[in-house]
Amino acid sequence: MKEEGLLSGTPLPEDSHFEVGLRPRDLDEFIGQEAFKERLRIVIEAAQARGEPLDHVLFSGPPGLGKTTLAGILANSMDAQFRITSGPALERPGDLAAVITNLDEGDVLFIDEIHRLPRTVEEVLYPALEDFALDIVVGKGPAARSIRLDLPRFTLVGATTRLGRVSSPLRDRFGFIDRLDYYEDDDLRRIVERSAAIIGVETTTEGAALIAGRSRGTPRIANRLLRRVRDYATVRGDGLIDETSADLGLKAFEVDEAGLDRVDRAILLAIVEKFGGGPVGLTTLAIAVGEEPESLEDAYEPFLLQRGFLQRTPRGRVATSSAYRHLGVAPPEAGQSTLL
Repeated sequence: MKEEGLLSGTPLPEDSHFEVGLRPRDLDEFIGQEAFKERLRIVIEAAQARGEPLDHVLFSGPPGLGKTTLAGILANSMDAQFRITSGPALERPGDLAAVITNLDEGDVLFIDEIHRLPRTVEEVLYPALEDFALDIVVGKGPAARSIRLDLPRFTLVGATTRLGRVSSPLRDRFGFIDRLDYYEDDDLRRIVERSAAIIGVETTTEGAALIAGRSRGTPRIANRLLRRVRDYATVRGDGLIDETSADLGLKAFEVDEAGLDRVDRAILLAIVEKFGGGPVGLTTLAIAVGEEPESLEDAYEPFLLQRGFLQRTPRGRVATSSAYRHLGVAPPEAGQSTLL
């Protein structure tokens, strides 16, 4: 498996332990996404007023924006047990049956990457969500019979980076569907300051703001960069994260002023130098930079598109004039074809 870049929103192995200690436990601690949080508060308070479990909830959005954290907050708000699994981990209907038959009344079950549920598993989930029942087939052939097991009322919280890949029958069974968007720099600065205080790192407002500005609108990346700048400040400085140490630390880890890392630059350089600026297909581009196509599409392209360095066309990916300027490469002459 190809190693993810520093600025990929995909969780790295070392992220998990670090993130657990930083996750807020209620919506008041959760920084940013104000309109989203207000809608979520209404849903939570309505369920509390009725004394019922929450409706099933589906969160979508790029990786690293807090979908797992918000699922945990929902469970805490409802004084419910929080159970976590993922779509790829539920390979067979029996895997799902083992999970949901162990749920108690009001539990919150979180399924990450729910768009990757196998279809056979997904079909078992339909009656569980709608009727709180599980249909099990006993025996084979003509002697086979179906048994329906009643389940306690629980809340499913699904998370996906690709809402379009969640099938319509599954999507229709969620009572609340909402999307998390990239964070504002000021919210990210506050997140960096909060995380720094929790892990015992001294930082100035300017230092936190510089880290936030290169975090691609993503809290997970902001916390990851904070760890690397902390390392730099500890080894090469006096431990204080100010604007100077943050800038030098990020440069040491190849994060530039535009918030691009080496993988981002490799993608743009491949399009510009190997494919004449594009268009180039996703699979071909992925092979050229040694990454998986899904990783490029989910973890890197959204930011490059957002910053105007990349365009998607019917024929493939194209580098923009902003990409050429950022790389310091002369663009093709006007009217010149980029590909023969």
